[in-house]
Amino acid sequence: MKQYIRISILFLTIALASCTDVIDVDVQNAPARLVIEASLDWEKGTVGNNQTIKLSTSTPYFDTTTNSIVTGASVKVTHDADGAEFIFADQNNGNYTNDTFVPILDDSYTLEVIYNGDIYSATEKLMSVTDITDIVQSKDKGFDEEAIEISTIFTDPEEEENYYFFKFQRQGDLLPYLEVGDDEFVNGNEIDWWYEIEEDEYENIEPLAPGDVVAINFYGISDAYYNYMSILIEQTESDGPFSSTPVALKGNCINLTTPDNYANGYFRLSQVIRTSYTVQ
Repeated sequence: MKQYIRISILFLTIALASCTDVIDVDVQNAPARLVIEASLDWEKGTVGNNQTIKLSTSTPYFDTTTNSIVTGASVKVTHDADGAEFIFADQNNGNYTNDTFVPILDDSYTLEVIYNGDIYSATEKLMSVTDITDIVQSKDKGFDEEAIEISTIFTDPEEEENYYFFKFQRQGDLLPYLEVGDDEFVNGNEIDWWYEIEEDEYENIEPLAPGDVVAINFYGISDAYYNYMSILIEQTESDGPFSSTPVALKGNCINLTTPDNYANGYFRLSQVIRTSYTVQ
């Protein structure tokens, strides 16, 4: 009887295995869109005249195509106060560059991209950033009492609303860690912005350790860009059954010719402080 049961189970297993079919699922693909990476950053202590704008096209999620660069577009940025134009030259690799850009804090600039007969436009103000007064490390501010965290300290200007964008990246890590913040509840105060890496054995992520070098980029940003990045960061970090459903995130680049064919990406102008810290 036991032998009969074993034989029956064997045949059932073979039968089930033989019934395995490959199912082709039709995945809905969105139309390819122009992607505009127009972050004009003026690093404190530099002239800020060398700037690059990157153009590419979006690709389907499962597409293995890596060459989505856009060439042959017309790209310029206009200083709205006096009409001065800065032409960005096509480098034939998706990059468009200009070495005569003149950054003026709190002034408005307009981006124009002409591609495939469509005119894309965006307007933004060049935002300032306050100075970093100190960078220290400790173990008493983060989520893990045993982990090292780095605190970037600065004083928020009292006379204005301010929005901040931080980019932290440990040397050797593939991707940076992004955060945005505002001064709604801390206006005019000293701010201690800490950064910690939590250990994750599954993802093979180690916390900060002595000798690690962390690059720190500190940007002043507009209210609109703060809202845009808040949604983007939330969507990229969300997981689990109760996370929000990702939605198409539109930037500020409008298609003046065919409004429905909007571009992805954002036109941002920021003053930035770039520095680094070596963990002790």
